[in-house]
Order: sequence, then C-alpha cells, then structure tokens
Amino acid sequence: MRQGLADEAVLAEALRRAVRATSAYGSVLYLPSADRRGLVLSAVAGVPVELLSGFRHLSVAAPLPASEAFRTGRTVMLTDPEETMRRYPRVALGLPHLQAFACTPVSADGHPLGVLAVVWPAGYTPPPGARRQLRAAANRLAAAIAADPPGPPETPLTVTAEGAPHPAAAAVERLRDGVVGLDPDARVSYLNRGAELLLDTGREELIGRQPWSVLTWLAEPAYEDRYRAAMLAQQPTAFLALRPPGHWLAFSLYPDPSGLTVRITPAGPPGSPASATTAPPAAAPAPTPASLGATYHLLQLASALTEAVTVKEVCDCVIDQILPGFGGQELALYLARGGRMHLIAQSGYPDGFLDPFEGIPVRARVPGAEVFSSGAPVFFESAHELQAAYPGLTQDEMGAWAFLPLVASGLPVGSCILGFERPKVFGSEERAVLTALGGLIAQALDRARLYDAEFALARGLQQALLPHRLPRVAGLAVAARYLPGTRGMEIGGDWYDAIAGGGCVTLVIGDVEGHSVGAAATMGQLRSAVRAFVGTDASPGEVLTRTNRLLLDLDPGLLASCLLLRLDPATGRARAVRAGHVPPLLRHPDGRTELLELPGGPLLGVDPGAEYPCTELELAPGAVLALFTDGLVERPGAPIDQGLDRLRSALAHRPAADLDRLADQLLREARHSAHRADDVALLLASRS
Repeated sequence: MRQGLADEAVLAEALRRAVRATSAYGSVLYLPSADRRGLVLSAVAGVPVELLSGFRHLSVAAPLPASEAFRTGRTVMLTDPEETMRRYPRVALGLPHLQAFACTPVSADGHPLGVLAVVWPAGYTPPPGARRQLRAAANRLAAAIAADPPGPPETPLTVTAEGAPHPAAAAVERLRDGVVGLDPDARVSYLNRGAELLLDTGREELIGRQPWSVLTWLAEPAYEDRYRAAMLAQQPTAFLALRPPGHWLAFSLYPDPSGLTVRITPAGPPGSPASATTAPPAAAPAPTPASLGATYHLLQLASALTEAVTVKEVCDCVIDQILPGFGGQELALYLARGGRMHLIAQSGYPDGFLDPFEGIPVRARVPGAEVFSSGAPVFFESAHELQAAYPGLTQDEMGAWAFLPLVASGLPVGSCILGFERPKVFGSEERAVLTALGGLIAQALDRARLYDAEFALARGLQQALLPHRLPRVAGLAVAARYLPGTRGMEIGGDWYDAIAGGGCVTLVIGDVEGHSVGAAATMGQLRSAVRAFVGTDASPGEVLTRTNRLLLDLDPGLLASCLLLRLDPATGRARAVRAGHVPPLLRHPDGRTELLELPGGPLLGVDPGAEYPCTELELAPGAVLALFTDGLVERPGAPIDQGLDRLRSALAHRPAADLDRLADQLLREARHSAHRADDVALLLASRS
C-alpha cells in the first residue's frame, strides 16, 4: 500500500533529521512486510534507489545489519570494511563500496516498527555521538507512527536531499573540458558544449538518460561500477575509456548526495604520459557479458547459500533471495527421488494447487519434469505460450514462467519453477542469469542432502549410545535431558546414565571433548566401561580410576570429564567422586540451593596414576540433585560463574514436584538459543 501525504512527510522528516544529526550523507528506512517475515525498503534520502536494488526486500532472519537490528533491538554500526566482510559478507559483496553505516531499530514499547539506517562517506569517522543521535531520531519517528504504523509503499519514497546545488553557471559552457551533471540515478541532468564535442553526441540524446544506455562504448559493467563506487563511498574516482575509433577520454567523477559532476578530458592510452596527467591511472576494463545488477544477484545468492547447511536452510535462502531479486510471485522447488518429482519448498501458490503434481514421474508431460529430463531451461512469456505448448495443463493466475533444471556436477537433481504475475520478456541476459542461479541452487541442494543424510546417521548414533530409559527405583525420582550443539554435525561426547544395583543407584554424567563421531564413539566406550566397573561393586573412586586407565589404553587422543555419585535412596547417604567435571547443584527441601564444591582429580586420560577422592553427602527427602555438563552454564564471552548463578536461581524458583517439567524448564534457555556451541546433558534426582 502507499502512505498518505501525512505519513510521507513524517518519514521524509525522519530521514532528513537522521542525516543532519549524524553528519551522514544519506539515510534509509525499512518497514516490515505484512507477515513481518521481511523488511521492505520504504524511504531513501541521499542514496540512489537503484543502487539498493539487491536489498529492496530483506528476510528478517537474514544475517544482514538491518535484519539484525530489527530482530535484536540493538544498533549495528560498522566503519571498518574488513569487519563488514567478516560479519556481513552479503553486504560486502552486494554493496562493495559501502564502508561506513549504522542501522538502528524503530520501536515502541519493545515492539519493532522498522529500521532506520544512515551511511557515511568512505574513510569518514562518524562523530562520537552518532549512535546516540541515530537512536534519538529513530525514537522520534517511533513516537510519531506508533499509533498507526504505515505499511511499506509499492515503491520506495525518495526524499530530496537538503542543500542540493544550483545548475551549472553559463560560464561552464566556455570550458573546453566536458562537464556533465548526473542525478542520483545516474541520469544526465546537464552537459556543456565541451562534453557534447568530446562524447560526439548531442545533449538532446543524453538528457534524462543514463550515459551507458546511449553510448554503447560506455556500456561496460566496470564503468557503471565506478559510478556505484563514487555514490556509495562518496569519494571521487576516475577511469579511462576508449571512444571509437581511437579517442581515449579521462572521466573524473565528483559525488555528493544529490548526484555526480563528471569532468571529461582528452587522454592517452592507459600507461601513457598523457593519461597520467589527465586523471588518476585506471586501466580500461575488459568487456564482460553480464550487467552489474545480474552479477550482484548471483553474488548475493552464492554468499547466502554458503551459509545454508540443511535442505530447509537452502530452500528458505532461495525463496528469500530469488523472489524479491527477480520480481517473482511464485516459486516451487522439486527434488527427484525414486524416479518421481517431490516438492520440497514453495511460496506464493494457492493452497492445494501443487497437490496434483506431487510424485509425478520424472518423464511426465509437464514442464517441471521435462526440464529435469532434458537439462535445458524453458521460459514462457505469457499464459498463451504455456497453454500452446502444454494444452490442458492446469494454470494459475500468473502471466509468465521460468522452468529451470537443477543440475549439479552434470547430474540433474530437480527443478525450480518461477512464476511472474504479469507477462514479461526474458532477455538473453536474464535467461543466462536464471540458468546460472539454477546451477547454484542445485549444488547447494546436493550438498545439503548429503549433510542431512550424514546428520541423520550421526544423530542415530548419538541416540543409540545414550540410555533409552532410566531405571525405576522406589523412593527416588530421576529425569534426564540431552540437547545437541547447533554447530557441525550436532553430535558430541556428553552423556548421562543411572545404574541400579545392590539397593543403590549410581548417577553418572560426563563429557568427552570435541564434537565428532570420534567423540561420540569414545563416549560410548566410556559409558559401557563405567557400567561394567559399577557392576563389580567397586567404590566410586575405583570406578573412575579404572575408567581413567582404560581411556589412556584406548588412546583416542581425547580427554573426558566425569562426575559419579552412588546414592542409597532409603537413607539418602551418597558418595560422590569428580574427575575435572563441573560440580553439581543441590536444592534443599526449603528451596535453598548450593554448589557442591567436591574435591576431585584431573580429567580422565591425563595421568595414569591419578586418584579420585570420595566425598560423603546426604540427600534429604524432597531435595533435588542436579548433575549437568558445562554446555548448560557456559556462554561465549561470559564467565562460567554467571551461568552457574543463573542455573542456581532457576533451580531455586521452579517447582520441584515434577522432575520432568523441572528438567524442561531448566533447559528452556539453552533450547531456545540459536547458537549452542556445546552439547548439554542434565540429570536430576530427588528423594521422595
């Protein structure tokens, strides 16, 4: 929808205020889409909208500065290009000349309403209070729109920059050098008589048009990129170009937020003395077949796909990037399995429309299957074309389609279908780009399918090595939980166990270092060894001593921590022993909690002569004992004491009558974390 005039005035003033307050040259506003899964470029000041074409629509979940500011409620400020490349590679690839910028959320009462961003020239150091001033501008905007937040417009609102320069004076016409004025969208707004002579083109042909759309010898992506560099970095730049048949010209570009002034002078070939005296040296670029916009779409999708690991992540990435990037309204992804086509993701289709196509043979007479078999894309520029090629095929309300084969390493893996609302002409360049995108998607899906298969195998191994059930013992309730890490194969060496025998229950929790199949295999060996040693009626200290020697004999190159506690449910007496493991927590019946600082020995696998002293404990009826691995209490960049205090507080303030519910509550924070660097194991025990 389009904002009313009042809304436009509010947004325009907010962008101008942000520019003034932060000494930036431009500002941008994103508003959330109707489903709040995306951010839509809604207003721009001082930055050409065309330069932001690859960032018109952002996924809220994307690793991008504006998305992060919207999700977290924090300001993201970057002035170092290397940090931008490291933290946000998509921005560095899609807007390589943007070097200093900040994004802050526009929110009211903790509810995000959008994102306000400002950009500074390359090499410029923002003033010390820029972050604070940007937040203040965002807060003022939030207060103005909180009662009735505007929706994103169909096209971004372009806010006129303040202080725009006057047209060139008549004196410029007397210069022999060429002088050309470009507006922010690179359209010619003025050129003098000298420019007409040097370009060999009249002003009536150039005014209102982009130079490279008229002058074919300037229609090289690298020349357009110099314009992008000048406008985004707000720094002068220069290049040499050859006007046929043999006239070299030097172009010097001088930007500000309202546009560019271009100075054109005669020059010699690259490397000649004449070229060195007329402009900073820059070699003439080699011709390339694709436009910058198309190249950036490829780079952005390729960058995003490198971060996608699973099939679902690849599908989400494709939907988030391709539909807004190419103006499509529908997308469907199919993979071939067992000679049939199976839908793995779709967006924009009416409910149930794709159901008849599920599981069709790969050689069926439908375009989605035929492009899979042939390996060649098919484009239909109107509904009439599609109907003529496939009479009787059920159609939706789209006006044009692209059917792309997904081919990885020379083998077809599936197909991608793009639907466009209105009829359109697919130019040769767009067809080439879409075909290349199909190859990128296919490679990512092929890799992701292999990852998913390996993940399923690793997860099965992990589950097989952990106890399938815990023993039932009179007078004692036991509950356990395990969460894998979210990095790598999500398989590690954390384990827990409860072993009943001889009227006692032995509670065990341990952690083998590393996150790999090797760590899981070592964990399985240690768990089996502990169960065997416990079955010999050895003391807790002797169990760990033997386990330590066994690990050294196995020599897996890994260390392990372990905590073992033997409890008599009838009396509550217990003997505990610790090998480099985080101490347990004890919640007393009255709700007090304490960390049991048990004396212990070194990690398993370090010292063949290590001894592990026992500590006598007593568990009162109603008390809860919590054994856990360090993944539950460790956070990157924070001391472990903070995690222990947080767990103590949670244990003290949660009802303990239902151990299973208590275990879920204690794990809730870790479970909801999107980036768990370590596995988590938890074992709770309570006397009745």
